[in-house]
Amino acid sequence: MRSCMFLTGLLLTAPVFAESDWQTVQQDAKGQTVWFNAWGGDPAVNRYLDWVSEEMKTHYTITLKIVHLADAADAVKRIQTESRAGRTSKGSVDLLWVNGENFRTLKEANLLQTGWAQMLPNWRYVDTTKPVTEDFAIATDGAESPWGAAQLTFIARKATLSASLHDPAALLDYAKQHPGKVTYPRPPDFTGTAFLEQLLLSLTTTPDALKTAPDPHTFDAVTAPLWRYLDQLHPQLWREGKDFPPSPARMDALLASGNLNLSLTFNPAHALQKVASGELPADTFSFGFADGTMGNVHFVAIPANSSASAGAKVVANFLLSPDAQIRKADPKIWGDPSVLDPQKLPADQASVLRQFIPAGLPTMQPEPHAAWVNALEQEWLRRYGTR
Repeated sequence: MRSCMFLTGLLLTAPVFAESDWQTVQQDAKGQTVWFNAWGGDPAVNRYLDWVSEEMKTHYTITLKIVHLADAADAVKRIQTESRAGRTSKGSVDLLWVNGENFRTLKEANLLQTGWAQMLPNWRYVDTTKPVTEDFAIATDGAESPWGAAQLTFIARKATLSASLHDPAALLDYAKQHPGKVTYPRPPDFTGTAFLEQLLLSLTTTPDALKTAPDPHTFDAVTAPLWRYLDQLHPQLWREGKDFPPSPARMDALLASGNLNLSLTFNPAHALQKVASGELPADTFSFGFADGTMGNVHFVAIPANSSASAGAKVVANFLLSPDAQIRKADPKIWGDPSVLDPQKLPADQASVLRQFIPAGLPTMQPEPHAAWVNALEQEWLRRYGTR
């Protein structure tokens, strides 16, 4: 299988990049060391990235060093610090797993290389019906290459939830019927903040206001339904809403032990992966609200001061290859949804990829503008963070 993956990667030709230009990129990349800063909070993710590192070394003569981050914001701060210090080349980050607020911060400061992503040879396979050219309502301008899709998803066990909860009202009713069995990760955990955004999308009477940055003059009115809802929900939560799990992983553990009836994830295939690994019981299932749940695409980006930008492009292109995407989508390996369009793949690869697409996914709702992340987190901390 490894040799098949190698051949698939080598035989690609570029729809936009001239073949000779891509060959030059590959030649420049040989022997480079690429420092890839990526979230390291899940063993399955880390194992997958270790495999990517092996592939890059064996087949592309690139040394891929994975820097495991607790939060992508840590790498963003490092890039900003290097920029302020005048370090315009030989930066410490060559490739960064990023999206949302962190992307906005880097893009607005002109700290990313632009115009390269859609020129990658494997862009030809990308599902362009997904939001692959915008990130939290901000145009990527070719500064990010997609490599995975995500969607806010609830996880439950059939033993404690017989049917999906269709909207926030149903979730509140369930929490009241099962006090102490529902919660969400403490913001600014990414999934915890996403839960706040989802509730706001579902509850606000002015959804168009979420498409642009928050207006201080209307923020209170737009978000009022969210805080009213949380004021009702929190007393029913685990530890009466006075404490919150630090991460979705902790929620999974509480779900497995029976201390919670619900968990949350931003990966629709997460439950399949955890059942396959034995970390969650076999009766575990996923669901979303009937009107849809918030989703996005996650990307990799190349800082403007990267010291190995050619190697970073080759890595980004490999991450988009059908073989790498199929492996990543397999719930026994990671279970991260693909950004490729099966209709653009050879029949055999399309068939394999389709079997890893979770059934019954709700409609994907676009996320609010990236600036809402910090605004909601700060207001949540002000209201509930010191309890």
